[in-house]
Amino acid sequence: MKLSRRRWLQLAAGAAALPALARAQTWPSRPVTLVAPFPAGGPVDTIARILGEHMQRSLGQPFIVENVAGAAGSIGVGRVARAAPDGYTLLVGQWSTNIANAAIYKLPYDTLTDLQPIALLSNNPGLIVGRPSLPANDLKGLIAWLKADPGKATQGTSGVGGFGHIGGVFLQRVTGTTYQFVPYRGAAPMMQGLLGGQVDMLIDTPTTSIPQIRSGAIKGFAVMSKTRLAALPDLPTVDEAGTRELYLLQWNGVWAPKGTPGDIVTKLNKAVVGAMADPAVRQKHSDLGQEFYPPEMQTPAALGAFQKTEMEKWRPIISGANIKVE
Repeated sequence: MKLSRRRWLQLAAGAAALPALARAQTWPSRPVTLVAPFPAGGPVDTIARILGEHMQRSLGQPFIVENVAGAAGSIGVGRVARAAPDGYTLLVGQWSTNIANAAIYKLPYDTLTDLQPIALLSNNPGLIVGRPSLPANDLKGLIAWLKADPGKATQGTSGVGGFGHIGGVFLQRVTGTTYQFVPYRGAAPMMQGLLGGQVDMLIDTPTTSIPQIRSGAIKGFAVMSKTRLAALPDLPTVDEAGTRELYLLQWNGVWAPKGTPGDIVTKLNKAVVGAMADPAVRQKHSDLGQEFYPPEMQTPAALGAFQKTEMEKWRPIISGANIKVE
């Protein structure tokens, strides 16, 4: 039987689509690795394990969390950027690994172009907190106190280039204040420094500050986001406290290597969004002080656009402060 040219073209197009169709139907056919670029037990590791547990149920294959720590998370991100783009190696990263590190370190990859966005997860807003004996009782009072004696106050950080350090640089830039930074070896000793009166203030994540604020051991001045924290409903936002747009979010997302096929990206996004809609998953995130993004911000395109906007905001702030990590 002689086939028309049109029919030949239809058959050829169908044949060309078969590999993609087969791939979409068979992926995942083996375990998937979720790279958490920090040690086990931290917030990113915990979020990755919560997410992987749900995705394992929805996609029918094990999702194994691999902790690849070092250089503020940049080693783990590089592991994913260099991985085969087949949907079997994914990154659970955050603002610090995918935005801040790009402005601090000379990386062998580009966090915007060498990774394929999958979905936004949730965020941890920064909290401005202080020692209980601090004379200020609100954010306006804190800023006035800082301005009254420039360069004398101290803010503890969990290290140069970390979330709180960059947040402090941002606060000084927005409010026109100056003070000293005191680095600690992590969030726990930093909080102990505040509780012991060794430093005046912190910009911290809810995970470590919420229990201390609730107990009255430290003062809470403001949430660095547009909305109040459900876990701390009485703590005002920076806008409500009189300093507009002083936003600092340690947001989390999922990425794959650049070049991951679109059909796999679609399946991954559906699985991640499904996990984030599950009440049990949301409760576990809420227990960590995490806030959630609306569905329209959970698409791959939305994460890519959001990341670009964040890079445009933070790169000049970090570069302008000349933050360098030896």
